[in-house]
Amino acid sequence: MGFIMKGAPYFNDNTPIYSIDMEDGVLGKANNNGTIVINKDIKDPKQIDDVVDHEKVHIDQMKRGDLDYDDHNVYWKGKKYSRASMKEGAKNLPWEKEAYTKTKK
Repeated sequence: MGFIMKGAPYFNDNTPIYSIDMEDGVLGKANNNGTIVINKDIKDPKQIDDVVDHEKVHIDQMKRGDLDYDDHNVYWKGKKYSRASMKEGAKNLPWEKEAYTKTKK
């Protein structure tokens, strides 16, 4: 009798992560091209891991088609949110709620 394996027996994450200059107060960003950027001033390895874990939730949200953005708006599950009228990264935004819940940070 045959055995069919669905997917690899391990998880392989090859998300490109870059450390760059970022504005004050911004720790990281998930880009809709599948990359993550983190603030180059973060030196604590645990904090780096926490930021990357949080941003990976956003990468997953974009892969699922729930989250997208452009220069003016963020789109969450078909609803448009104006970037000009929001505090980006606020824990009460629906895509941030999920990221904070899943990373417990």
